[in-house]
This record gives sequence, C-alpha cells and structure tokens, in this order.
Amino acid sequence: MIVRNLKEAESGNRRIVSPDGNWESTRMLLKDDNMGFSFHITTIYKDADFYMHYQNHLESVYCMSGRGEVETLDDGKRYPIEAGTLYILDKHDRHILRAFEEMKMACVFNPPLTGKEVHNKEGAYELEAETISS
Repeated sequence: MIVRNLKEAESGNRRIVSPDGNWESTRMLLKDDNMGFSFHITTIYKDADFYMHYQNHLESVYCMSGRGEVETLDDGKRYPIEAGTLYILDKHDRHILRAFEEMKMACVFNPPLTGKEVHNKEGAYELEAETISS
C-alpha cells in the first residue's frame, strides 16, 4: 500500500511550479509507483490563460474549487469549469485553459508522469522526464 499526505508532498520535491507562473502541481502518484497512471493535485492561478496539447498523454481533470473555462481549439467550443466539473482530454485535444478564479484540480495522466515535467513549447509533456524520488 502507498500512503501519501498532500501537505507533506507540497513541502517536498513533489511540488512543481510552472516556469511561466500559470500553475503548480503536487505529484502524488508517479510512474515509479507502478500503477499505470499518475495522480496530481494542481492549482491553476487566477487569470492564467495558457495553451496545452498533450500529444503523449491522455488526461482527466476534476475541478475541486474555483472557476474558469477550457476551450478546445479544433472546434472552438468553450466549456465552463467549476467545482464538480470533470473534463477529459481523450483525443489529445489542443486546448486553452483559463482561470477566472484560482482553481484546484485533481488530474490523472496516462501514461503516468515521472515527476519533473513542465510543458514544452507545444504545450505537451515529454514522455520521459527526470524522475523524482519519494
């Protein structure tokens, strides 16, 4: 069994802050845990507005608090995001995430992240980034 505490993880090397200042993510479950997916608690800062395109990963995102929207770029649709909303990027969707308020999200990635990933210039995570230790 694996047991981790969010507050402890946030104060250690599992907390990653984006270089662009849009988000921070605490990586609670990673590739080295051998579960086949990774699990993250991510904070999207108020007024963040940024492009993502996970070419190498599928992601499900559950909004625990806050308010914003996600726009899918292939069809131009905008979806409101608020507490209780789940959105699933099941087709490697090119999208823009906007935070009207700070949003706290629970995120699952497949394949799992290794721990140090930040978005590359295409808005994606690389398949293999440096691994962080427990």
